[in-house]
Amino acid sequence: MITTKRNTILLTGATGYIGGRLLPCLVETGRPVRLLVRDPARLHLRERADVELVVGDLMNPDTLAPALKGVHTAYYLVHSMETGGDFEAADRRAAENFAAAARAAGVCRIIYLGGLGHDGEGLSTHLRSRQEVGEVLRRGGVPVVELRASIVIGAGSLSFEMIRALVERLPLMVTPRWVEVTTQPIAIGDLLLYLRQALDLPMEGSAVYEIGGAEQTSYGGLMREYARLRGLRRAMIPVPVLTPRLSSLWLALVTPVYAQIGRKLIASIRYATVVRDERASRFFAVSPRDVQSAITDALSEEDARFADNAWQEAHAAVVPRGWGGRRIGTRLLDAREARSPQPPAKAFAPIRRIGGRRGWLYVDWLWRARGLLDRLIGGPGMRRGRRDPEWPQVGDPIDCWRVEAMVPDRRLRLRAEMRLPGRMWLEFEVLPAGKGSRVRQIAVFDAHGLLGLLYWYLVWPFHQFVFAGLLRRLVLAAGEVPPLDETKAQGERV
Repeated sequence: MITTKRNTILLTGATGYIGGRLLPCLVETGRPVRLLVRDPARLHLRERADVELVVGDLMNPDTLAPALKGVHTAYYLVHSMETGGDFEAADRRAAENFAAAARAAGVCRIIYLGGLGHDGEGLSTHLRSRQEVGEVLRRGGVPVVELRASIVIGAGSLSFEMIRALVERLPLMVTPRWVEVTTQPIAIGDLLLYLRQALDLPMEGSAVYEIGGAEQTSYGGLMREYARLRGLRRAMIPVPVLTPRLSSLWLALVTPVYAQIGRKLIASIRYATVVRDERASRFFAVSPRDVQSAITDALSEEDARFADNAWQEAHAAVVPRGWGGRRIGTRLLDAREARSPQPPAKAFAPIRRIGGRRGWLYVDWLWRARGLLDRLIGGPGMRRGRRDPEWPQVGDPIDCWRVEAMVPDRRLRLRAEMRLPGRMWLEFEVLPAGKGSRVRQIAVFDAHGLLGLLYWYLVWPFHQFVFAGLLRRLVLAAGEVPPLDETKAQGERV
């Protein structure tokens, strides 16, 4: 049911990167939040019970009135760069439709995120379109707060993922001149603060604010800083001959996931995108982070997100599962699921007892051989066994693994301590399913540079054999688990 009280916040672009990250921030304000989406299926895990959902299309003005009814502030976070054809015309028409519908509905404020750039130095078609959208919205008659930002640093943002892909895959990079063009990247957390504070910003009429991080750098500087923080040694050889068109073709070869909009993005970074108007510092209570902090925060947040939602992340990945599994950022994932006729407590029992004297249930000799190889190169191998044969605790060693998370009868996450060109986790989760259970198993590998990628793809055939067999054996073993003294079990759990 659509609310009509004029304190509702409307969010467009909730299926995008910025909109999806902003949604929880808006919900935390305690005000009613409504989403305007064209395809509700694209919300995936972001759909929430505490927000309204209205289906509409910015290209169809008749669908906008219900979404804008009772709205005080509307966030306009959509663009058409990922579509084919004339994206400038599409963006212009969408903005015109939205501005007219907002005025008719009595909306009090529109908050729009545009791009940094200055007319005197030339603008790419992308940046010119972003700024034109702001002008179109202002002409509609509703006061507009336009924030103009450059590169956004955050796990999942297009610019950051391109940087990550290039640095992780290429020890030696032949770089065009645009790689050293000055820019002023902003951390995703800081950008969200600006967007949130714009909700209550005192204003009369429309205003444009330029926002950025604490320092100016370049794509090359971002690559070097990312490599330093990841402990990667990278060489960059600048050449003057790579035009934006040739650069986009090169980008498509190295990072094909971003090929669709690579040329448009590269065309946007031929010119400096830095803050020249410092008025935002007087109106917003934001202390922007520097580049090192922004990248560090992005990597740390990604670690925390995977720790909490590894399975969901695996199945929400845009890239379909193929050779090498799914890939999200630097992480490569092998996710599997099987049904068990046993209840969760019994289905989980073989999982919590894994390793040590009981071994690894399937081709244990292969696990032992891998452990021997690890010892030969200075790792712990499989010699450490387990502290307790029944109930592992966080921090316990299990052979060459360390227990990182343990929820009795539900979840066990192990972090590899063997010598690897990267970081690896093996996680098990058991969920109730009717009279039985769903047993989930996911291997996550955070590849360290090109060597890490080569390692993962070389051992992928063995993983298919070992991990598939391990999951089958865990399901079968649940029916063979001897009864456990419940008095002892409760004591061990405490």
